[in-house]
Amino acid sequence: MIKKLKAVILDGYTENPGDLSWKCIEDLTDLTVYDRTPPELVVERAKEAEILVVNKVVLSKEIIDKLPELKFVSTLATGFNQIDCKALRERNIPVSNIPAYSTNAVAQMVFAYILEYTNRVNEYTQSVKNGDWANCKDFCYWNKPLYELDGKTLGIIGFGKIGSRVAEIGKAFGMNVLVYTPSGKKDGFDSVTFTDMDTVLKNADFISVHCPLTDKTNGLINKDFLSKVKDSACIINTARGAVAVEEDVANALKEGKVACYCTDVLSTEPPKKDNPLLTAPNCFITPHIAWAAYETRLRLMGILENNIKNYLNGTPVNVVN
Repeated sequence: MIKKLKAVILDGYTENPGDLSWKCIEDLTDLTVYDRTPPELVVERAKEAEILVVNKVVLSKEIIDKLPELKFVSTLATGFNQIDCKALRERNIPVSNIPAYSTNAVAQMVFAYILEYTNRVNEYTQSVKNGDWANCKDFCYWNKPLYELDGKTLGIIGFGKIGSRVAEIGKAFGMNVLVYTPSGKKDGFDSVTFTDMDTVLKNADFISVHCPLTDKTNGLINKDFLSKVKDSACIINTARGAVAVEEDVANALKEGKVACYCTDVLSTEPPKKDNPLLTAPNCFITPHIAWAAYETRLRLMGILENNIKNYLNGTPVNVVN
């Protein structure tokens, strides 16, 4: 019987809180799963691991140097900025990520935000439950404006797989779509308009941000950015929390310089209690769940299985270092 490599998952809970099975990974490896691992226990729990799987656990060079058995690392996400890939490359240890698993789920969340803003389903549900309809003299009422998406302009910043999918859905709603992407026009999207950033900001009724977090995009949604958008614009951020200067966004909301801000990501997660967005008006915040649909997590599990299987076969895939 061939001995299985020792595998350790250090923070598996958000991927699998109990509704999925790790059996596909157990079939390939000698597996140990931890729901969460605090920084002080990373080395102790990972020191015998030959295969290490992490989501948000930090793998610094200092930690990596204390893991003598390590042969392969896979993330439980697309992002890998918390891993010192250079230190692993110097030891010829490949790092694989999980690409393109959440495209549909994140695009769906973008329109969940947009439709909440235009149709106010939750707000009116609460109003009805509070007795407002029962006490109404007419067959219907509305105390907040409702909007059609048809004919509105959707601006997209960043045009990878998710941005492209958002554009497709926007077109299905009859929206005009403006796109800013540093990589330029993308073939197959003749029905959208590729333009510069300022044109997107000036004309869009909804602005959906899908850029990676880089030195250039850190703090992209700042006071200058917000000064260029319509007062009636709604901004959606499903990229990274640090793409926004949160104090600038909160101030713009308070001053009515932007109609609403919808975000699934914050600069610090979980957020600090003094995060200005938590008390800002017209701010919709979800706890980093755009990726977390059951089907999406099931797909992620399958890609993780494939990453490990290909490494074991000597042909690692989705290598980022």
